[in-house]
Amino acid sequence: MQPLRYSINVTLDGCSDHRTMIADPDMHRHAVENFARADALLFGRVTYQMMETAWRPSMQSGARLTWMEPFAKTIDAAKKYVVSSTLNRVDWNAELLRGDLETAVQALKRQPGKGLFVGGVMLPMALAQLGLIDEYEFVVQPAIVGHGPSLFAGLAQRVDLRLVSQLEFASGAVALRYEPKK
Repeated sequence: MQPLRYSINVTLDGCSDHRTMIADPDMHRHAVENFARADALLFGRVTYQMMETAWRPSMQSGARLTWMEPFAKTIDAAKKYVVSSTLNRVDWNAELLRGDLETAVQALKRQPGKGLFVGGVMLPMALAQLGLIDEYEFVVQPAIVGHGPSLFAGLAQRVDLRLVSQLEFASGAVALRYEPKK
């Protein structure tokens, strides 16, 4: 069964607002390395639309910095699954995932491959509640912003984790990778 991995940028005070995060070559290179560990990306509607607006070449409004290009090319080419009850169709290498979330994600995990990668806030919370996430990565940004969405607000059950790796970036951000305790 292929693993479902989750990664999110978060500030020291728990904010996961993408507009408050460090965007630098190290962060983008790390994201590309994460994507290389997966055969497909799994997004909720909000994250899918945000990523599509930011990274789909046909929706690009201006020039990108050179160091952003590997990430842009990687996410553009990636297979994507979108969980949404409101979208009627998707494109950009994407397929809608309908029906019972647990059943649909378990079916994806049973397919052969390197793994699946999920991002965002709301979908990962639902997946965590179902016990479907095999790896959590929190890229902790060295900032306190005092606002924005926080991770796992309203989670019904505790998820105990064990640290499996950490990576410090020149910016001061630290990627902490965890697996659920069994």
